[in-house]
Amino acid sequence: MALAPSRACFRFYAELNDRLPPSDRYRSLEKEFFVPASVKDIIESIGVPHTEVELVVVNGESSDFVRLVQNGDRVAAYPMFESIDITPELRIRPHALREPKFVLDVHLGKLGGYLRMLGFDAVYDNRAGDPELVRISAEQNRILLTRDRGVLKHSAVTHGYWLRETDSRRQTAEVLNRFDLARALRPFTRCMACNAPLRAASKAEVDGRVPPRIAEWCDEFRECVGCQRVYWQGSHYRRMRRWIEDLAAPQAL
Repeated sequence: MALAPSRACFRFYAELNDRLPPSDRYRSLEKEFFVPASVKDIIESIGVPHTEVELVVVNGESSDFVRLVQNGDRVAAYPMFESIDITPELRIRPHALREPKFVLDVHLGKLGGYLRMLGFDAVYDNRAGDPELVRISAEQNRILLTRDRGVLKHSAVTHGYWLRETDSRRQTAEVLNRFDLARALRPFTRCMACNAPLRAASKAEVDGRVPPRIAEWCDEFRECVGCQRVYWQGSHYRRMRRWIEDLAAPQAL
């Protein structure tokens, strides 16, 4: 006599549906199983990396990832809530990520530079492999940004996001919208090259390190406390300022 399978219903909300086939989006999905499996395992078997899930609700109660799904369970999965503090309801990780820091894979160098320009702590190394990215993400509590879906399924990664866009500027807008970061912008406070903070510097302090024609008219400079690069408000600054204003506006994508 054949053993009847157990069944549970899963529902994914907001952009978690991007990971599902069009026919499965924004509706309840029935999952059959013969051996009890964890919430995490079934969610990932459906196609959604656990790193993109911030809140799991099973039968109306917040749940962790290791809970075994039972016959008749109704499971709801929600993405990260950066504009709403859900800490009192959180069960799947120690706390919600309230001050986003990032680590980026080797394909996202331009995005890393833009995030730094906007004032965000963004680690990028074009030599870093997946194990190193996972280690940095876990040890430093950083959101792992990647175009590789597989790395987000690593159990050590608690916060991660798979980028849908391929153009670096559109990726920047995607990250800002995804994590509700418009109010957290601190443009031109971090070095685009090495990620260290910038400090105000006088003309005398940067003498000999800027072109003579710049020194003739510019009196305000910023210096990186890490690599000592010098920044000033030239024509490039004005162009980027206009772009940043567009990014900060609603629906930048």
